[in-house]
Amino acid sequence: MRRYRLILCLFAAAVCSAASAQTTSPYYHKFWNLQKNYWGPGYALLSPSWSICSSCSPTSSRLNWSRNRYVSSPSLSGSATKHSIGGTRAYSDILWNDHLVGSFSTQRLPDYKNTLTNNAHNFIYDVYFYAKNISYSQALEFDINQFTGSQNGKGYIWGHECRIVSHEWDTYDNVNKKWVATGIPCNPKNNAWNHLVIQVQRTSGNRLLYKSITLNGVKHTLNVYRYPGKTSWSGITINYQQDGNSSMYDYAIWLDKVSFTMW
Repeated sequence: MRRYRLILCLFAAAVCSAASAQTTSPYYHKFWNLQKNYWGPGYALLSPSWSICSSCSPTSSRLNWSRNRYVSSPSLSGSATKHSIGGTRAYSDILWNDHLVGSFSTQRLPDYKNTLTNNAHNFIYDVYFYAKNISYSQALEFDINQFTGSQNGKGYIWGHECRIVSHEWDTYDNVNKKWVATGIPCNPKNNAWNHLVIQVQRTSGNRLLYKSITLNGVKHTLNVYRYPGKTSWSGITINYQQDGNSSMYDYAIWLDKVSFTMW
C-alpha cells in the first residue's frame, strides 16, 4: 500500500504537495455538514437599496422567508436544509450566514487572539444545492468572508453570484461595492443536485484572489485580483443568499453536504 501511494505521488506530485501543505498548516481546519448549523435568523435585503431591513418579519407580505433544517428528502446526507423566499417586493433578497471563526462561532472557535482569523490565507467553499423552479430565482449567492479588523482593518468578501437570469457568474468588487461579470456560464440543473466548489485566496500582499469556480465537475479558472474593503470586526464566515426576481415567485433551494476548508 505504501509503495502504491508513493507511485501515485510520483505521478501527481503537485496534488500530493498541495494536500500536504494544507494539512500541515497550523491554520488548517475543515468543517463538515455546515447546513446543519444555525445560520442566523435570515436577513431581509429590500430593493432598491438592499440594505438589511431590521424591521422586516419572516412572515410579512412584501418579503417572507424560512429556513428548515434536517430535511430527509430531497437530501444526499439525509439531513439537508431548505431555504424558501417569496413576497411582493420585486428583486428583494434573503441572506443567511454561518460564523465559523471568531465571535458567535458555530465551531467552538472563538479565536480570542485572532490567530486563525489573521493568518489563514486559503479557503474552499464546497456545497451541494437542489433547485426547484430555478427560473423563479434572480440569483444564488455564495460568499467567503475574512475580516481582519484587529490586524489591519481590512475586510475580504469573496462574493460569488450565479445570476440565473443571465446564466453567468459575477464576482464582488469590495472597494467599489459592485458585482462584476466574469463571462463564465452558470447553468445549474433544475430538479437535481448541483455540486459547487469555490476556491479563493488572500495573497501575501493582502489582496483578494478569486481562483476558481467548479460547477457540476466543470472547472473555470478566474485568477482575478481585487483589493479589500474596510472593517473593524474580526472573524471568518460564509454566506448563502437567495434573490427574488421581478415577479417574486415563491421558490426554495436545498443545501446539503456543505463543507469549508481553510489553511
